[in-house]
Amino acid sequence: MHSVDWAAWVIGGAWLVMLGMLHRNSTKLDQLPEAPPTPSYHGRVCLCMPARNEAAAVGGALDSWLAQDYPGFFLWVVDDGSTDATTTILEEKSRLHPNRLRVLRNDSLPVGWLGKNHALNLAVQQPEALVADWLLFVDADVYSTPDLMRRVFAYLDDKPADILALLFAVDAVGLVERVAVPLAVPGFLALVPPHQVPNPRHPAFAGIGAFTLVKRSVYDAIGGHACAPLEAVDDMMLAYRIKKAGYINRLACGGPMLHLRMYRGLLDLVRGMRKNTASLPGWWAIPVAVPLLLVSYLSPLWLPWVGHPILGFLVWILTPAIAGDASQRITGKPMDWIWVFWPVNGLILGAGMLWAFWDRAWGVNTWRGRKVGLS
Repeated sequence: MHSVDWAAWVIGGAWLVMLGMLHRNSTKLDQLPEAPPTPSYHGRVCLCMPARNEAAAVGGALDSWLAQDYPGFFLWVVDDGSTDATTTILEEKSRLHPNRLRVLRNDSLPVGWLGKNHALNLAVQQPEALVADWLLFVDADVYSTPDLMRRVFAYLDDKPADILALLFAVDAVGLVERVAVPLAVPGFLALVPPHQVPNPRHPAFAGIGAFTLVKRSVYDAIGGHACAPLEAVDDMMLAYRIKKAGYINRLACGGPMLHLRMYRGLLDLVRGMRKNTASLPGWWAIPVAVPLLLVSYLSPLWLPWVGHPILGFLVWILTPAIAGDASQRITGKPMDWIWVFWPVNGLILGAGMLWAFWDRAWGVNTWRGRKVGLS
């Protein structure tokens, strides 16, 4: 067997194995129960939201959270130096809801902090957060249905946890987003088996920026965001530290009750890949990883040319079929025909990774117009 054949079987086979793991994991993802007529009360909840230049989504997102019918639900938003209409929107929302929403404007970022981590650290120090039984960390573009928290606590009645992350449904607009974004969430399941997240003997853990609910006492016990101020993937690493400390972590499906538009167009997609990749500890290996990534994603195009058309066809067709099935479990929406063009996602990921390598080579992390030194 030639070396090209070995490469074809290794890459094609690895891709099919990953799809098998995705299918298995997606079938084991817990669904939230229906909201009970009489809600189970688990104490006060303080939602902590960082917002920087989120004018396109933050108003509607806040309206959805303010509509929560769970008692004892309060919101703290930190306006992290916004330069667009976010500030005006937040001021208006806080004026209309003075008993449920507070906004803190912050224009300074201390050395040694990333903006989001610092904003959340400020939020958890506010009066309503200090007396809360639970802290809920959500991004500023996340929408929820009014019964979401009641469903969450009904789930926790049956399966207790110290930190709970919810997978979200994706709102994709335009061709680029429809091709790239909906398959990203199922991709998370290929790497994180949800049924193993609560297993103390398994390394899997899960925290998600769209929804991470954690007991206040547990958050304080592990040092909160203050113990990792430069951690770009703050949600996952918060869950990692909590599970490592011996607490219970769970991952469940929040969609379609929990949903958001992750990125707005191609450039925003690449910027998102840039920010997330820049946080990886092995960033110095990106120049090697990107060619391997492209070879894997573009395998349906080159496998037929090296004598493996059936393998290439299987990789091409099974990827949107299995990922689409997982997506449907999360979103409740049918598969999208445009997912057959999924190989182009390799180009988007590769561009973001190379951009991240450039940032790390210069020792910075860049997000929403702010550069932060990492050394």
